[in-house]
Amino acid sequence: MTDGTPTSSARERKALSLTIPEPDARPGGSPDFSHVAIPRAGAIRRPEIDEEPEAMRDLAFGIIRVLDRHGAAVGPWAGSLTPDELREGLRHMMTLRAYDARMILAQRQGKTSFYVQNLGEEAVSCAFQRVLAPGDMNFPTYRQAGLLIAAGYPLLKMMCQVYSNDGDAARGRQLPVFYSSKEHGFFSISGNLATQYVQAVGWAMASAIMRDTRIAAAWIGDGATAESDFHAALVFASTYKAPVVLNIVNNQWAISTFQGIARGGAGTFAARGHGFGIPALRVDGNDYLAVHAAGCWAAERARRNLGPTLVEYVTYRAGGHSTSDDPSGYRPKQESENWPLGDPILRLKGHLTAIGEWSDERHVQAEAEIAQAVGEAQKAAEAIGTLQNGRHPSPREMFEDVYAEMPPHLIEQRRQAGY
Repeated sequence: MTDGTPTSSARERKALSLTIPEPDARPGGSPDFSHVAIPRAGAIRRPEIDEEPEAMRDLAFGIIRVLDRHGAAVGPWAGSLTPDELREGLRHMMTLRAYDARMILAQRQGKTSFYVQNLGEEAVSCAFQRVLAPGDMNFPTYRQAGLLIAAGYPLLKMMCQVYSNDGDAARGRQLPVFYSSKEHGFFSISGNLATQYVQAVGWAMASAIMRDTRIAAAWIGDGATAESDFHAALVFASTYKAPVVLNIVNNQWAISTFQGIARGGAGTFAARGHGFGIPALRVDGNDYLAVHAAGCWAAERARRNLGPTLVEYVTYRAGGHSTSDDPSGYRPKQESENWPLGDPILRLKGHLTAIGEWSDERHVQAEAEIAQAVGEAQKAAEAIGTLQNGRHPSPREMFEDVYAEMPPHLIEQRRQAGY
């Protein structure tokens, strides 16, 4: 007896155990996405911009979809883009895919040390960028290169950064694909996971304190939501109603760990927002129109001082986590082919074709034009230099841009290094 409450003896107690979530299939098994409940296109309601978070909890458990299986745009989230805007979006995604293919090959040829591709996730970043206004700021991870492409950032500069050559805006002081451009609303990427979430919320709070009009967008992968920075960011965003869109890219895999490890018992990543009083949406991340419409809705809430919105994009990482990764070691080879939400480029192509604004012939022509443009940019970048040869930033520059006035110990280190 303890405080009047009977307890069992040690011999009668069962041994404690932990639950270790496991994916539905491992290498050699059959891919199974039957657990992914996919509502029909157009079925999810669109709330009013100022709807209270408590009244829209249902939106964290469905999937906002616009494009149906026939390529038609249906439902309350449709109609946010014109055919010209959709064609531009298609070209952005095609450019990102062509750029990825070139840089993957360049890494295999030893021209750069590392690369992270965006295969299968092109719609998320390319569509969301079109939501933002000049001056708004993204705080991205290493898999949102589409934000730069859709913002008009030159491919040549992107490639120079990957090659760390003399044309690299970061002057060789960042890992390949860790781009940065204030002018294009792309905050410097950090290799430490989840740090960009608290940075985005802090930046948004500062914008509000200064009575500015610019909003922020935070980006994180499904795995990194297990980091403490993710939860700290939600506390501050909720408490101060920061003008920020909190994006979660659920591409099913965090390196070799499947998304169930980080999600836990929450059901969906979007549902994480409920504990903080933050409205949450769950979106088909392979549907360009749905991503754009949901992004517009969330950005408008931020601009109206209605606070943050958490948006989960349900998508699939079709390639490896990076060039250092072999996904066949932890998931079935056929898994990407069985992903039920399809290919974002083919889906938008199908929609434009269905409404008479595109064709197979125009698509082939666009592929050729994009391949030529990407090839010319690569040729120009490699003329400056690659990892193997050419012009590179001076090691002297590693000492610069840290302090307004360089302290004596760095001056001495630079002298000892011969610079």
